[in-house]
Amino acid sequence: MKRGGLIAATLLAMLLATSGSLTAQESGNTVEEEEIEEIVVTATRIETPSEEVASSVTVITREEIENKQKTTVLEILRGVPALDVVQTGGPGGYTSIFIRGAKSEHTLVLVDGLEMNDPISPGRSYNFADLTTDNIERIEIVRGPQSPLYGSDAIGGVINIITRKGKGKPKFFISGEGGSFNTFHERAGVSGSSRWLNYSINVSRLDTDGISAANRKDGNREEDGYENTSIAARFGLTPTENSAVDFILRYIDAETDLDNFGGVGGDDPNYVFDSSQIFFRTQAMLSLFDDLWEQKLGFSLADHDADARNNKDPDHPDDLLRSSYDSRLVKFDWQHDLYLLDTNTLIVGLEIEEEKGESDYYSESAWGPFTSRFDRKTARTSSYYLQDQIGLWDRLFTTVGVRLDDHSRFGTEVTYRIASAYLFKETGTKIRTSYGTGFKAPSLFQLYSQYGDRNLDPESSEGWDVGLEQDLWEKKLSLGATYFRNDFDDMIDFDNATSMFKNISEAESAGVELFASARPTDDLSIRASYTYSDTEDETTGKNLVRRPRNKFGIDVTYRFLERGNVNLGVVYVGDRDDNDYSTWPATRVELDNYTLVDLAASYDITDNFRVFARMENILDEEYEQVKGYGTRGFSTFGGMKLTF
Repeated sequence: MKRGGLIAATLLAMLLATSGSLTAQESGNTVEEEEIEEIVVTATRIETPSEEVASSVTVITREEIENKQKTTVLEILRGVPALDVVQTGGPGGYTSIFIRGAKSEHTLVLVDGLEMNDPISPGRSYNFADLTTDNIERIEIVRGPQSPLYGSDAIGGVINIITRKGKGKPKFFISGEGGSFNTFHERAGVSGSSRWLNYSINVSRLDTDGISAANRKDGNREEDGYENTSIAARFGLTPTENSAVDFILRYIDAETDLDNFGGVGGDDPNYVFDSSQIFFRTQAMLSLFDDLWEQKLGFSLADHDADARNNKDPDHPDDLLRSSYDSRLVKFDWQHDLYLLDTNTLIVGLEIEEEKGESDYYSESAWGPFTSRFDRKTARTSSYYLQDQIGLWDRLFTTVGVRLDDHSRFGTEVTYRIASAYLFKETGTKIRTSYGTGFKAPSLFQLYSQYGDRNLDPESSEGWDVGLEQDLWEKKLSLGATYFRNDFDDMIDFDNATSMFKNISEAESAGVELFASARPTDDLSIRASYTYSDTEDETTGKNLVRRPRNKFGIDVTYRFLERGNVNLGVVYVGDRDDNDYSTWPATRVELDNYTLVDLAASYDITDNFRVFARMENILDEEYEQVKGYGTRGFSTFGGMKLTF
């Protein structure tokens, strides 16, 4: 990796953007905190007060991210109700997300509306391993089928990452951190705005020796390191009062050391996986007729490139591997928001996307050489959606939506959704319910690879939930409960009998999400959640793998002496099934439950100088997220941040 040149160029660009203006003396905790209205964008595609949203939504704010001091998005998502994070090994290991029991490829991942799912991955999922928390303003997680607004990949839910807009006088920060496993993390950034321009740029570099990807308890001792360079930038222009243009860029370059497999003998000293991701979006907004008609025209580009190499070595004299995976997704979208009546907001939109991908795989082993080549293939989808958002008597809020997707291979698919919430303002009570259908298009790999079938049908689903939320003591205490159920049909899985992908599976999931949020004082906040999930593969009658039946989380944040902050996070993950691939055929095993306890603290010594530290896995739990793969034990990190 050309680490020095990349970081130097980025820092130079930031310095040029702020020359002569770096005078603001502001830092994280001491910046005047603005009262930000609680809004949700992802559930309805427009800014909507959270109390009017009928979907099951979790919002993670920038303040929460800073309090926890987490480096990657996957670490932040671990405590989200009904969402399971599974990482294969240590830093950089492949990471999957399961929402309400759905597959990982049933979660659509967005950054400012730009799709991040990788078209060349077998299921068209997104690997969260390399996504850092740089320049993130908030993360919105919407659970349940969202295909009527977002199309394919949104069967289980949507994770939308919204980046920061620069505000006010120019601000510059630089921070450094070090800790266990010879870990070093450096970050720098600049943000600000003027009458016509807003900007926010972050650059970061992470290096760690890591742990053995194959579990150390099975005799694996070789450490698998990880490197990550990330740039996240957002620029906005406001040429007139009723128009704006945004430019969003995120670049990720990562190198991960891997092992051959999990379990005894999995170590490999020279197995390396390189990946780079480029996400770019530009969008133009225009408001007409006294804001009765707002429209947004956007262009998005997502480029994924990855290469794996494993040379022969004394411990593996017969093993050699070379592989590459390249994909690109281009999308045009045009959304119209019509505020024609006081009670109704009509949203009409269209999207045209083209995805393409190719891969090449070659290996040598004791069983001989093996080649798999997937020549470039393309698929195009044209989509049209309509939603009516209705508000009556300032109490009843309903959204009704329908979408048509026309895929170049399997034809058209229609999905729909209705969600409604009713507020009893006198008692602080909210009742909500939703029902929706979803579909998942076959991926390029499932259609066109040597294991593919061009006649595959899309996966389909239907899901519903009903929830109750109650505020008490002037919202100092909030309680909530949600029951959900999802049914999945025509699921695409690999058929061992034919060595092909087939529509052979059906599954269902149901469960309960509970939460409690309390703020007994201005300086103390407590949140707790519990999720019970019951999943079943209806083809085999067994539970779906890597989905725990029980999950519990608690998060406590305390501000002290006006300049200090302490955060305690606890996540309990219950027993769940997995497959042990060290045997042939693979056998079903049960992974033990585990509890992770993390503690983070920070203190602003001056208005522009902060010190911080955290401890992770304080109980030094020995656990596995994936059978045979290792996880980090007790670890400590600390650093400082300087703001100008």
